[in-house]
Amino acid sequence: MLSSFDITKKWPATNPEAIQLYSLPTPNGVKVSAMLEETGLTYEAHLVNFSTNDQMSPEFLSLNPNNKIPAIIDPNGPGGTPLGLWETGAILIYLAEKTGRFLSTDPAARYETIQWLMWQMGGAGPMFGQLGFFYRMGGKDIEDKRPLERYAGESKRLLSVLDGRLKDREFIMGDDYSIADIALWPWVSVLGGFYDAGELLDLPSFPNVERWLAASKARPASEIAQKVPPTS
Repeated sequence: MLSSFDITKKWPATNPEAIQLYSLPTPNGVKVSAMLEETGLTYEAHLVNFSTNDQMSPEFLSLNPNNKIPAIIDPNGPGGTPLGLWETGAILIYLAEKTGRFLSTDPAARYETIQWLMWQMGGAGPMFGQLGFFYRMGGKDIEDKRPLERYAGESKRLLSVLDGRLKDREFIMGDDYSIADIALWPWVSVLGGFYDAGELLDLPSFPNVERWLAASKARPASEIAQKVPPTS
């Protein structure tokens, strides 16, 4: 029963049979929204408002003690038992296995896809996020430019790795769109978008990345996901 999750006291479910999504349209939030849209699973999106510290509320922390978005509750989890999950990599793998989509059942391809998912979670996401902090947000006022130089250089290196992977490939795993693409494109998108770091990183020098990003963002599910949940 969803009522056993304290988070539903702050964000009540309208449809208790739907997956409950607690999120904000940041790169990490968009990942899971895009996956839910791609799979066609029924879900309800609840806004976790950072400006009012919703992520630090006891109700949110009861589901995700790490106080980060997104998090989900699937009322029809394994064996029909409700399941709460946080960490985007875990959520993407779970939803892929639940629906049989965007993660190959071939063992070699499956682990290669998960490899790129881990690369995003452990490399690209954290590095791009730090770049954004030191270039566009609070860190921009720090006089010492070494942190920005560090993260700009590492971001360029990671983009070069991705550009090489996408040479002669439509998507990260070839012809098939996968959870690796879903995990990565929101973070690449924010570089030239909200972070406004296109010139700093010389994004046009990564033509394969630019082509892939345009194709990923143009998917109907991606377009919807960037506005989930509505912030106004």
